[in-house]
Amino acid sequence: MYSVPNEKLPTSSNGVKLTVREIEVLSLVAQGNSSKEAAEALFVSKRTVDFHLMNIYQKLQVTNRLQAFRAATRLGLIPFEPSFGQARSAA
Repeated sequence: MYSVPNEKLPTSSNGVKLTVREIEVLSLVAQGNSSKEAAEALFVSKRTVDFHLMNIYQKLQVTNRLQAFRAATRLGLIPFEPSFGQARSAA
């Protein structure tokens, strides 16, 4: 079972909180990974990744990955990293 570390989770100025796993999922998809690729990287099912994305969308009141990334960075929940826009290396 996944446990949340004892570190403080980032909270936006309007009280929105994302779990550590939601931040991991959002970071992976923001880098251009599909749900399947994110699932493989996190050793979970695609369905689990999609469930986390649904929760992220609901918390951030958005409808897609790009909106979620933009909202999360604007709220300070995840850092903006210019490398997100660069092409991924081939595995």
